[in-house]
Amino acid sequence: MVFVIDHRDEGTLGVVLNRPSDVPVDEVLPNWGEHVVEPQAVFVGGPVEKKTALCLAALRTGETAASVPGVIAVRGPVALVDLDADPDSLVAKVRGLRVFAGYAGWDSGQLAGEIDRGDWLIVPALPSDVLATPTRDLWGQVLRRQGLPTALLATHPGDLQRN
Repeated sequence: MVFVIDHRDEGTLGVVLNRPSDVPVDEVLPNWGEHVVEPQAVFVGGPVEKKTALCLAALRTGETAASVPGVIAVRGPVALVDLDADPDSLVAKVRGLRVFAGYAGWDSGQLAGEIDRGDWLIVPALPSDVLATPTRDLWGQVLRRQGLPTALLATHPGDLQRN
């Protein structure tokens, strides 16, 4: 499941939401480890620039990116966090933080071509999707809230040979 952070004519940038690693955040970003939501692991954001860290935050109700130093608005209450900022100054203004290693990226027109071929389902995301734990069936939950016929896709078995 990919959350799109930025989409422009030059290309698209997103992160995979449901792929945790075994690496604790405090092992690579010591100041941030205690501030991220469970599991406190770095998530694999995608195959591009795996040594680059991105952090997304779900802002608390009433907060906007303009009122929180060190963040850039993405969509609604979801913001991109500057990892050079002081995490202690952000904690009271966010519901949660998630760190990603790498990202998913598409060149200009590439994602549009994949969408036109039917390779992707485009659905709205909720801030809670960004903070979802690996034990939650994020894929199924997102599909079920779309209504019919898309919600029926949530009933497909993970392994089609077991059907």
